[in-house]
Amino acid sequence: MATRKHAPTKPKATSRKRTPRKKEAASQGLDPRACVVDGEDEALADLEHVVQKEGGVVVGRYRDPLGGHAQLFAIVPVDKIEPTPFQRDLSDTHHKRLAEVIDRTGRFLDPIIAITAPAKTGGFWTPNGRHRLEAMRRLGGKAITALVLPAREVAWQILALNTEKAHNLRERSLEVIRIYRDLLIDDGDKSESSFSFYLEDPALVTLGVCYERNGRFAGGAYHPVLRRVETFTDEPVRDAIHTHEKLADLTLDVEEKVSAAVAKLRDKGLVSPYLRAFVVARVNPLKWIHGELPPAEQVLTTMRDRAAKFDADKVRQEDLARAGGAAPDDDA
Repeated sequence: MATRKHAPTKPKATSRKRTPRKKEAASQGLDPRACVVDGEDEALADLEHVVQKEGGVVVGRYRDPLGGHAQLFAIVPVDKIEPTPFQRDLSDTHHKRLAEVIDRTGRFLDPIIAITAPAKTGGFWTPNGRHRLEAMRRLGGKAITALVLPAREVAWQILALNTEKAHNLRERSLEVIRIYRDLLIDDGDKSESSFSFYLEDPALVTLGVCYERNGRFAGGAYHPVLRRVETFTDEPVRDAIHTHEKLADLTLDVEEKVSAAVAKLRDKGLVSPYLRAFVVARVNPLKWIHGELPPAEQVLTTMRDRAAKFDADKVRQEDLARAGGAAPDDDA
C-alpha cells in the first residue's frame, strides 16, 4: 500500500523573521514635542551621572520617536568606550576606509550606540559602532558622539542593529555564540526560547561553536540543513548549550568526511566551485523525507555515515554541471 505523503514540517515561529507590513503614514510613534523628556527620569538621572563620572557631557535627553524609550545624546571620551566582547572581529580595511572619509570631511556625523559596561570594567560598551570607534581612534580623536541607552539587552541586538557592513554567515554565527556565552554568565537559568529574538536562528548557535573550533569551517554547506531541524527550546540556556555543542561535534565530523570525499573528487580530476555543496546534497537525507523531520542528531549521524561511504567513482562531470546553482563552498 502506498505511503501517504505529508507536507514537510516547518520550524517553529521563533526561528522565522517576518517583515513588518507597511503602515499608514504618520500613524506610529510620538510627535516631535512628545519626544522631549520633561521633569526627572530616574533611569536617565543615573545614566547622566555615569556619563559625567566617565568624563563625558550630556547634550540632550529625549524619547526615541518610535518606541518612546528615554535615552541620552552625549559626547564621551573615546578611551572610555570599548566594543561589546561578543561582536564580530574588526575589519582592518573597513575601519581604515572610514577613517579616510571622516578625515577628508572633517566631520563625525554618525553617533555610535553606547550602554554602560559592567561595573568591574567601567566606561561604556558599544554594540553598534566598532568600526566608527576604531576610525576615530586611528585619527587620534579625543571624544565621540553617542546615543547612550539605559537598556542592557540592546547589546544583544547587534545582528539587527549593525548595518555598517553586511554580515556573512561566519560573522553572524560567531556573534550569536558570543552572545550565548555572555547569557550563560548572568542568565543561564532562563529558557533559551526567551532569547530567540536576540539569537535569531538556533542553527547559528551550533554553527558558532563550529567556527570557534575551526575558523575555516565551511558553514554555508550545512546551514540549510541545520536550520530545518533545529528549534529554540524551553530548556535553560546553561543546559541547551550542551545540545548545540554536541550537534557541533557531529557537524564537524560530517565536514571531515565530506572534505575527504571532496578530495577524492578533485583527485579524479573533477572541477567545480560547488564540490562541497554537491557532496552535502548527496548525503543529506532530508530531501527524501516527507512528514515530520527526524531530530538533528539523527540527521547529522546519517550524513556522517553516508559521507564516509561516498563513492567518487560514481560521479561524473555532468553530474556536477547539473548541480550548478547550489551555494558555493565559501560563506561570503
